[in-house]
Amino acid sequence: MQQPVARPGWIPPALSGEGLGLSRAGRPVLRGLDLSLSPGSLLQVLGANGSGKTSLLRVLCGLAMPDEGTLHWHGRPLRTGDPAYLQALAYVGHANGIDPDLSPTENLRFAARMAGADDAGAVDRALAAQALERVAHTPVRALSQGQRRRVALARLSLARRALWLLDEPVAALDADACARFDAQLDAHLATGGMAVIATHQLLGAGGAVLRLEAPA
Repeated sequence: MQQPVARPGWIPPALSGEGLGLSRAGRPVLRGLDLSLSPGSLLQVLGANGSGKTSLLRVLCGLAMPDEGTLHWHGRPLRTGDPAYLQALAYVGHANGIDPDLSPTENLRFAARMAGADDAGAVDRALAAQALERVAHTPVRALSQGQRRRVALARLSLARRALWLLDEPVAALDADACARFDAQLDAHLATGGMAVIATHQLLGAGGAVLRLEAPA
């Protein structure tokens, strides 16, 4: 395969997909999708329910394999369970993926240890960035849906992953919490991070937009 010629100001994609297709029970869910994501960039995947947004995220995080097309990570074909890729991504789906019996502080300390950054100061900063200080030691099961979502978003800042795959990240968030997420996302992108966000309504963060419609 011919390699692209570097040109001034051009940043080669870290993640790319060509002709991606996925079917379930013989019904097409995704068809002929192309995407490209370079360091510091954002891709918003826009579509109504049933358009394949979540299915695309599942393909990108390795939970589903495409029936058609190819994925590349830093120019290499992406294989199932690729350790370098898995170590680079953080996924937040519809479920928040946090332990309801632990407090926000305990959940974040565990995330920090998993990332090799057992730093109490970093945990406190992550809590403060999501305005969770007042419920920092309250069991997650006693929190509102919006507060639980904010715990999941706070964990992103501790994971130290280059690629964020987020499914409706601002669901259940009020205007103030959405603004805090925008600031968190801006900081991630400013340091060369990347994000793919599935949403039914465009966020104010900009970036490229991939519009999906349910295949006929």
